[in-house]
Amino acid sequence: MLCTAAAADIPLLGTAGHFTGWLCIEHPGAWGGDVIGDEVLGPEITAELAARTSAAQVRPTLIRRPGRNEFTGTRTVLLVSSRPEGSWCERFEITDLRQLFDIDLHLVDGPPPGIGVRVDDSVVLVCAHGKRDQCCALLGRPIAAAMAADYPGRVWEASHTGGHRFAPAVVLLPSGLTYGRVDATAAKAMLEAADVGEVSLTGLRGRSCYPPISQLAEVAVREQIPANATDLTVHPDQAPTHDPTMAGAAIVTHRDGRRWRVTARTVPAAPRQASCGAAPKPATYLEPAAVEQLSGPFATQPAPSADR
Repeated sequence: MLCTAAAADIPLLGTAGHFTGWLCIEHPGAWGGDVIGDEVLGPEITAELAARTSAAQVRPTLIRRPGRNEFTGTRTVLLVSSRPEGSWCERFEITDLRQLFDIDLHLVDGPPPGIGVRVDDSVVLVCAHGKRDQCCALLGRPIAAAMAADYPGRVWEASHTGGHRFAPAVVLLPSGLTYGRVDATAAKAMLEAADVGEVSLTGLRGRSCYPPISQLAEVAVREQIPANATDLTVHPDQAPTHDPTMAGAAIVTHRDGRRWRVTARTVPAAPRQASCGAAPKPATYLEPAAVEQLSGPFATQPAPSADR
């Protein structure tokens, strides 16, 4: 059984990888099992790049144009900050991988540094890392090809972004909005919404700048009110909970001053494989337990989610 079939009943909320910075490196041709590995970039580059991206908490990602591409000797590099506010993407080219070491990756924590060309339109990453999991190749590549035909120059096949069991897995940069189980119609709607500053909810897993409970909280509020892409910010709720079934809570704030407290619970699921060919193991998922408006017009009492 494919891992996507095994996970078909697992909800998507709160499953996006948690990254606030990205370093996307063009590498046409085959990729290894690791995102960056010796068989792809060579031992000297791999070790140093792994250390630098880890220190700066930046996600290293290999990218390539959909379809077969010959290596020309020049690589496109995307440096991306996907913070909740002030996200940005810059693009430049290199001819030697060692040029990556000239970049201060901690720049993703600040404003656009101006070391490359500012990219204003959303960039699309579609996981197509077949060596990591076959579902990404089988399901991701067709979506990448279809989107590239409609949006040339904006779509990249990407190495593992997290959550291959939700393939086709798609990330929009610089926002970090992460989607799963998208078909061609949903993928087009996702990008059309992003282009006008809105957020498509179909297949939305969460925003990569937030941890899982905050991802869930943002989507739960978006499902209740209309909100543009930059209208909401989320912060963990530090108040202790005495209910062992609760996973935690987060506070969602609208730019107009309205605030919500969203609580989440962890739900056990039947064991299943997390990757193709892997043995089944226990599984859980997050779901909203309550969405309570704390301030602003029409503040409400806690609204429990429907019984499962």
